[in-house]
Amino acid sequence: MRILRLALRRLMLSVPCLAIILAGLFFLLQLAPGDAVDALIGQMGSSDDTLSRLLRSYYGLDGSVMTQFAAYLGRLASFDLGVSIAYGRPVLALILERLPVTVVLMVSAMTLAFVGGCVVGVVAARYVHRWPDTLISVLGMLVYAMPSFWFGLMAIMLFAVTLGWLPAGGLSDLRAGHEGLALLLDMALHLLLPTLTLALIFFAVYLRVMRTAMLEVMTLDFMRTARAKGVREGAVLFRHALRNALLPMVTIAGLQASSMLGGAVVVESVFSLPGLGRLAQEAVVQRDLNMMLGIVIMSAVLVVVVNLVIDLIYARLDPRIDVEG
Repeated sequence: MRILRLALRRLMLSVPCLAIILAGLFFLLQLAPGDAVDALIGQMGSSDDTLSRLLRSYYGLDGSVMTQFAAYLGRLASFDLGVSIAYGRPVLALILERLPVTVVLMVSAMTLAFVGGCVVGVVAARYVHRWPDTLISVLGMLVYAMPSFWFGLMAIMLFAVTLGWLPAGGLSDLRAGHEGLALLLDMALHLLLPTLTLALIFFAVYLRVMRTAMLEVMTLDFMRTARAKGVREGAVLFRHALRNALLPMVTIAGLQASSMLGGAVVVESVFSLPGLGRLAQEAVVQRDLNMMLGIVIMSAVLVVVVNLVIDLIYARLDPRIDVEG
């Protein structure tokens, strides 16, 4: 019941946040020059004013901003995100087609970065001010300083072009005609480089946070008490120190959910993955308002869900948290 009350409270707080994000983005996008009809006519190579008026009337772009916003809210109430002008298909259907790729990429990258950062951070704290700590800290700073798109391009050059070990991009090899388990393995192979690229930047952050948290926890009184009782050093580190040091790690993971989603946009573009990031890039180029709003709403929902899961994990790790406050 305690965890359920926390989940319901967080969900109730997320509703006004989503409403503010939606309204702010809608009115900000209205300030951009041109619209989707201008982009569509530009691709057609036509400048017919009559055609422009007909298309704007058909897509509901000829009314005032408030009229368009009210119409959009009316459709949103029935879970209708509108029709993409660029694709001529429902926005929700397009997003649901691309969403699994982005979710798999984000979850795998976050898991890899979190687990790897915890392990390496514990090692760095265990050998603080010695050569393993120095080496790990220097490598962490180098990885953190690398732009994700640069690392992705270098990974393609090394592992795909030079060594030929991994595919350079895409979600699967259509020419091979894989099915079943073979298709899943092929997709996992194609997602390996994008996952490593997205995870490395966040791995460096988790590494530094875990090292700092472990060093702080290891100086507390209960750690000295555990050692004085003769508890083995490995048990002291993993049974007593690690659980307390995980609290700031979990907090950072929740805060970086939106950053990881933004990083997925760049990674999907570099590796030509058919995810939400690439769809968002195409929507911006096409000035497809319905598509951009739909992607932002879905992205905001993803961030809310990730933060809800983080809050539940945090409450599980630390029973002192007051879920009623």
